[in-house]
Amino acid sequence: MSLVQTPYEHVSLDEKNAPVITGTTMKVAELIVEKLAHGWSAEELHLQHSYLTLGQIYSALAYYADHQTELEKDIEIRLESALKIEKDTELSPLMERLKSKGLI
Repeated sequence: MSLVQTPYEHVSLDEKNAPVITGTTMKVAELIVEKLAHGWSAEELHLQHSYLTLGQIYSALAYYADHQTELEKDIEIRLESALKIEKDTELSPLMERLKSKGLI
């Protein structure tokens, strides 16, 4: 995987120009989704992702703060894509049974 370093010490751009935490496969957008969904602080994100250093997390948060509009647009596009895939995918037999019993 080819990475391009950014001015943020722990953030690089992957081959698709998506910001990732350097040395990992964690996309900055994935970390931000968790922060937004759960309201987690940097310390809580560190507890949930112990393989990341606080420096890496703070660098990703700084990148988000400076690129919020474009990252939120990327997150929205990913959500729309996931919802389309979910809509276009047939339920498995197990999911059908659970749905028919009102369990989902």
